[in-house]
Amino acid sequence: MVHGQGGVKFQNWAKTYGSSPELYFQPTSVEEIREILDMARQRNKRVKVVGGGHSPSDIACTDDFMIQMGKMNKVLKVDKEKQQVTVEGGIFLSDLNVELSKHGLALANLGAVSEVAAAGVIGTGTHNTGIKHGILPTQVVGLSLLTASGDILECSESINADIFQAARLHLGCLGVVLTVTFQCVPQFHLHEVTFPSTLTEVLNHLDDHLKRSQYFRFLWFPHSENVTVIYQDPTNKPPSSSANWFWDYAVGYYLLEFLLWISTFVPSLVRWINRFFFWLLFSSRVENINVSYKIFNYECRFKQHVQDWAIPIEKTKEALLELKAALENNPKMVAHYPVEVRFARADEIWLSPCFQRDSCYMNIIMYRPYGKNVPRLNYWLTYEGIMKKYGGRPHWAKEALAVLPTLSCGHHLLSC
Repeated sequence: MVHGQGGVKFQNWAKTYGSSPELYFQPTSVEEIREILDMARQRNKRVKVVGGGHSPSDIACTDDFMIQMGKMNKVLKVDKEKQQVTVEGGIFLSDLNVELSKHGLALANLGAVSEVAAAGVIGTGTHNTGIKHGILPTQVVGLSLLTASGDILECSESINADIFQAARLHLGCLGVVLTVTFQCVPQFHLHEVTFPSTLTEVLNHLDDHLKRSQYFRFLWFPHSENVTVIYQDPTNKPPSSSANWFWDYAVGYYLLEFLLWISTFVPSLVRWINRFFFWLLFSSRVENINVSYKIFNYECRFKQHVQDWAIPIEKTKEALLELKAALENNPKMVAHYPVEVRFARADEIWLSPCFQRDSCYMNIIMYRPYGKNVPRLNYWLTYEGIMKKYGGRPHWAKEALAVLPTLSCGHHLLSC
């Protein structure tokens, strides 16, 4: 008999959402999960599965049963010939990255954070950037699901193909993801180059930037024209780093958090903080070289509220300029830096924000200095209005004030 723990308080990493599940489970086997699902049926309870709890939304919250998959975190098989790896759904990508490197393999693309479970990554459609690369679930070539009835479904493009396309972005609705098989690539290093530019220059030459770098993205500093361009490309050069504790932490974290806290009393300071920190930390060219996952990942230091919608890539300029104009025309509305702009290839995953269209992801944030919530309602609603105007689709792991009633996915019309 599997036993659940009562009195557990679940909170996501940003501490923006939480819940108190009636019972909290950490199973170690498929049979234990079957018992949990059977108990849930008998008691008429819903079941939510959680991994690293890093989603800045309430998608994992429940007052019923919660399953935390952290004890089902093994690498089950490495196929060097096919360059594929099969893992249990609870393994963190941070651990998988290290294991893959021992076999000379890597994932072709990763998000900014790897303290996330394999099943959760595909559950919400995690992405990074690179117009030749899809969202992370596009790297999945197979998975197994334990359904509510206790059956195990093996899914791939050739077995249970329809369920496979649904399960690669499952929102926790199709069952418990037991295993995931990723298509890998040979291990590689990345050369990261960051340099200053302007919003006008980047938007007017967007196609050129997309062609110049395999993993191109840029950061716009609201209330200014300032932009940081980031190129990341494979290289054979040895690792090198320009990291500096003083600038990264003493200035880039502690000083910034203090100034953002001050700005909660004087909101007009935000526009000056954005400009000051661009000049201080982002106005010169910086280069780093390291193994791929160490370049893709970066330390997420600030607790924050986040929105991230995908729009058709051809609407990037119009949408971003409209957001900039909205901030300029409303002096009382402030926006923290950066607005992160990334790109992803079209796919055929039913609930993917990139379903059948190359997309631009436009990520906005409002930090929570010392855990304090900063007013964001007007900024959030303005941003969402622009995103919906240009056919935006929300990133399922992030926050949203206005939930779309339906999402059209080819011949499928799915409730959100």
